[in-house]
Amino acid sequence: MQRKSDAEWTTLIDEICSGVWINPLTGKAFPPTAYDSIVFSESLEGREADLVQALGFTAPFAVVSDQNTHRALGERVARALSRLGPVSEIILDHPHADMASVRDLEARLKPFSGIVAVGSGTLNDLTKFATFRNGQKYCVFATAGSMNGYTSSTASITMDSGLKVSLPSQPPSGFFVDLQVSASAPAWLNAAGFGDCLCRSVAQIDWWMSHRTLGTTFRFEPFLIEIPDEVRLMEQARGIASGDINAVGSLYRVLTLCGLGVNVVGTSHHGSMGEHQISHYIDCFAGDRHPGTLHGQQVGVATLTMARVQGHFLSRDAAPEVSATRIDPADMARRMGSDIAAQCEVLYRKKAFDDAGADRFNARIAAIWPELREECQRFAVPVETLQRALAEAGGPTSAQSLGVPIEFYREAVCHAHEMRDRFSFADIACDGGILHDLAENEV
Repeated sequence: MQRKSDAEWTTLIDEICSGVWINPLTGKAFPPTAYDSIVFSESLEGREADLVQALGFTAPFAVVSDQNTHRALGERVARALSRLGPVSEIILDHPHADMASVRDLEARLKPFSGIVAVGSGTLNDLTKFATFRNGQKYCVFATAGSMNGYTSSTASITMDSGLKVSLPSQPPSGFFVDLQVSASAPAWLNAAGFGDCLCRSVAQIDWWMSHRTLGTTFRFEPFLIEIPDEVRLMEQARGIASGDINAVGSLYRVLTLCGLGVNVVGTSHHGSMGEHQISHYIDCFAGDRHPGTLHGQQVGVATLTMARVQGHFLSRDAAPEVSATRIDPADMARRMGSDIAAQCEVLYRKKAFDDAGADRFNARIAAIWPELREECQRFAVPVETLQRALAEAGGPTSAQSLGVPIEFYREAVCHAHEMRDRFSFADIACDGGILHDLAENEV
């Protein structure tokens, strides 16, 4: 397949960022975004310093990486920037995206004018949030397409309590992708990003159902800009596993467009609903049972789980029915620890039904179920299609292949919805008394 030019990779992205993309639903353009530059190229070698300098960044520079990303690209970026002025390399040792690490990095970055992250999820989130708290700008050079948070305006950070949350932050001023570097990354890293993208259909169904039954907000724009590229990416799944540059470029387009959707509509609901809650539960509560898998790998498996949960309801003519939500603070504290359980209980109660609320929900969903079911089915991708694509990309497709103990994974399926106030089909299954039975089918 013929290689694309830099401009071909980012045409739609550039239109959105510059404020010239026309929303077909309104005929109006969105305001320009906060990004100064997003560049994808087969190779960026020799251009690193020019890209950073064009952002207005000046010395002294700090280049933040870890041992792996330093070898992959960080050393090269630091060497290139040295012609512009003093460069200090901050090489983090097995970093974790938690508040202790944020505070440490904040202090280390304060003396610098130009801050450059080299890496993916943890590196990007730490640098993004630390610079946000410091009132500094930063840019990022990607090393693998392992997650969709490069361009989002939020950061996934584990709080001191141990609860992992998405915090308001800032997007990078510049986002730079050397496709040769990312295509050369371990294939499982790009497969994790594929898993993170795969959730679009189940997230859309959860969000739309919540909108139609509870009146929560919903926006179509993130799906308008992402779905055409998602279709192409699904067709290129095998190329993710083999390190094909065009497939990896398509992956980055979907990851970037999903991140831009957060900035366009001000929420991450289009890419984070019931499936992401399962992944967050694993990260927060697995402890020694955690196999070291990445968020995106877990999201890929959880997407298949949520597709099956949703399919249980969408395959039936009869509307779901719920009872009042049963919240057990003592059991939550046993599983989560008292501090996290208290925080989650506050969020859980925001969407919980009392008897009257359950009656209202049942009446509402029964009245609209034929239409709602048909609408959700139009958004759906068959679970067999999702599973085949994920396997072709090289991602795990079950709790067993993730390495998460099956009983703990089932616990995550049963209780992950307690962590946030986002309403999903997992909530319906729980309040309908069947979530445990559905979770027992997960292997």
